[in-house]
Amino acid sequence: MKYLFFIVFVYLCNDKIYAQQYADAIKGKWKSEDKKTVVEIYRQGDKYFGKIVWQAQPNDATTGKPRTDLENPDALKRNRPLMGLQVLYDLEFDDGYWQDGEIYNSQNGETYDVNIWLEGNDILKLKVYWYFTHQTQTWTREK
Repeated sequence: MKYLFFIVFVYLCNDKIYAQQYADAIKGKWKSEDKKTVVEIYRQGDKYFGKIVWQAQPNDATTGKPRTDLENPDALKRNRPLMGLQVLYDLEFDDGYWQDGEIYNSQNGETYDVNIWLEGNDILKLKVYWYFTHQTQTWTREK
């Protein structure tokens, strides 16, 4: 009987370790669907976040200076650079998905609810919600 409890204990511990390893599978660099941005997803505590680490056009064409968050509704944030800008917030891993997070779109200054899942190792699907509808995007892993 003692061995049975030990085997069940080891099984449950391995299951939790596997779940955490899978949860971290989202970590890394991902190229957006339009191929103009790369976002690095990382874990902080029990949540996942993402920041811009590459842009096809990092500098403003007219000024030659780094592009900034011009569309942000908060006027005080419009001068912050897009490079390094956090655009994914507070994703929690549960039941095979990264859920209940938010994604910021610097092109229009809007923040949307987002859920994410992996299809294989190198395809990331994002379901972005606004009002009563949603859009699904496909990002690919940068190697």
